[in-house]
Amino acid sequence: MNQDWEDRVAALWSRFDDYGEGEGAGARFRADVDALVAELPEGSPLGPFEQACAWDSTGHSDRAVPLYREALARGLSEVSPYKARRTKIQLASSLRNIGQAEEGVKLLETELDAPSDELDDPVRFFLALCLSSLGRDREALSLALGTLAPHLVRYQRSAAYYAQVLVKPEEQPGA
Repeated sequence: MNQDWEDRVAALWSRFDDYGEGEGAGARFRADVDALVAELPEGSPLGPFEQACAWDSTGHSDRAVPLYREALARGLSEVSPYKARRTKIQLASSLRNIGQAEEGVKLLETELDAPSDELDDPVRFFLALCLSSLGRDREALSLALGTLAPHLVRYQRSAAYYAQVLVKPEEQPGA
């Protein structure tokens, strides 16, 4: 789509909090998203992506999941690799919310090997949530702490080490 459309979508999302709370506010926001989506060419993967985001952001992960899948199936990766990666992160989170965290883990584990970008930390954050939902709390904590470690002003090496030994305690001195 053109930059004008992208700018209007971004402007709509920047006003999300102005819609307020409740299902009525969510319905109004989703209607405004739908109006923008109606401008897209038939079959555009951007439509289901934006609609999934709107359903997800208004508390309906169950309605978002099939739309995220549709966006990917329509070729979102070719149109916008960045939005495709966002879709995978958001789909995994929604899957976790509807009790399908294992599928979310599988989806995000493949993203750990994707080319690095600004979404690396969100991938790890939501993977940690999915792991925790599956009772794999030590692994989740290790991932979260390992993600945080490079952002620390000091203690980066120690933090990375301790994050690693949470899942591999045999590597801890004295173990």
